[in-house]
This record gives sequence, structure tokens and C-alpha cells, in this order.
Amino acid sequence: MGLVGEKLDIDFVISTGDNFYDDGLTGVDDPAFQQSFTNIYTSPSLQKQWYNVLGNHDYRGDVKAQLSPILREKDSRWFCLRSFILEAGFVDFFFVDTTPFVDKYFTHPGDDTYDWKGIYPRQEYLSTLLTDVDTALKESDATWKIVVGHHTILSAGHHGVTTELLNQLLPILRENKVDMYINGHDHCLEHIIDSKSGIHFLTSGGGSKAWRGDVSSWNPEEMKLYYDGQGFMSMQMTQGHTCFIYYDVFGNVLHKWNITKDLV
Repeated sequence: MGLVGEKLDIDFVISTGDNFYDDGLTGVDDPAFQQSFTNIYTSPSLQKQWYNVLGNHDYRGDVKAQLSPILREKDSRWFCLRSFILEAGFVDFFFVDTTPFVDKYFTHPGDDTYDWKGIYPRQEYLSTLLTDVDTALKESDATWKIVVGHHTILSAGHHGVTTELLNQLLPILRENKVDMYINGHDHCLEHIIDSKSGIHFLTSGGGSKAWRGDVSSWNPEEMKLYYDGQGFMSMQMTQGHTCFIYYDVFGNVLHKWNITKDLV
């Protein structure tokens, strides 16, 4: 990853959540922050800003710790909020807090404990978030609109389709002609093109656990890549062209895709 980052001279890094296994951080002084972030991504090319979303495993710890500016003081690369917008010229990235959408974390959490401070009343939180995402997408005049969340929307992987996002978030993405949705959660690399809208669903969840061995059948006309292993993806963008590439853990290219827009 560091070698690819050096070759491409990257501007920043996006993390799709589940930043700290298995149960997030215990607080701002948790040594896991150094052990799983600062001391891992040491390549010179990766000393850029990291934009992070929260995953369901992060919600099993102290959420406010990951959101705290104290972590940014410990490592200036770290930036994490529940939901936010990154304006990068001709592209806008919309980071969405997807974990509170998933019903089972509230109704059947099992032995897991989730930190829901700042979420209740839940339906009000979700309603406001959906309205904010819809408004922000409508107000954006960027050539490219990319939404980033932890959970899958369309996926043939272990976790599969997230019904709550399929019903609540996907209609907003389709209506606002979003170009891509980037997610983690499923521990694989995956590229699906939604036949109804043309949205590219890009799963980049192969940073840790992988090789789950369970993939569901999917329309082959939509499924452009499914790799059940570790890896990562890069994205190079101009105003009229985007190229994203998936790599295995050794930096070998697995899949490459180009998208071109006619600029008026």
C-alpha cells in the first residue's frame, strides 16, 4: 500500500471504518491507537490526511474517543467524524454514519455493548441524517459525487445487502445521481454496477480479516469484481475522468475501471 501510494503520489487516504478491532477504543489513551494506526501506516507516502468513518466495531468502544481532537494531536493524520463532507474541487465526498441504521445492533446485540451516546432518539437522528445527506447532495455542484459509509448497500459478501440502507439511503443516492458508494464491512474487494442507476458500489474491506469463503450469487452483468482476500483500492480523478484500481496485499493489480464524463 505504501509503495502504491508513493507511485501515485496520493493526496489523502479514506478508511471505510472498523478502525480498531474488536471493540473500538477504550478512550483517547488506548494504546490501540498507536498499535493499529500510527505504528502500522509508517510509509512516507501514507503521511497524508486520513479521513475515517465509524464502523460497527468502533461503536463497541468509546465513540467520542475516535472523534476527539486529542487523537489528532497524537497523530495529525487522523480525522474522524460521524458524518461530514470533504470538498475536493471537482469532487465532493459525503461521509455517512451507517451503523445506527442497522436494526439488529439495537434489537439483538448479543454479548456486544454499543456506545449509542449522541444517537438517541434514534429515529430523529436517522431522519435528520437522511435529510442532511439529501440536501447536501442536491446543493453540491461538484462534477463527481461520492458517498462513503461503512456498511454495504449492494454486496455478495458475507454480510451481503444491508436492508435498512437499501430502503432508506439508496433511493437518495439514486435520486441525486451519485457516482459511487464506497464501503467496507464485508472483508473483500468488490465492484458492482447497479443496473437501475449506474452507481458504482465499491467495497474495500480487505484491510484485515478476509478469505471468508462465502459469496452469494449475483447478476454477472452487475458484478465486475469479487475478490475474497486482503487488499486495497486507489482512485485517480480529473474533472472528466476517474480511474480506480483494486490491488491484492502485495500490490498486484486485480481490477481496473475507467469512468469518463462529457463536460458541458
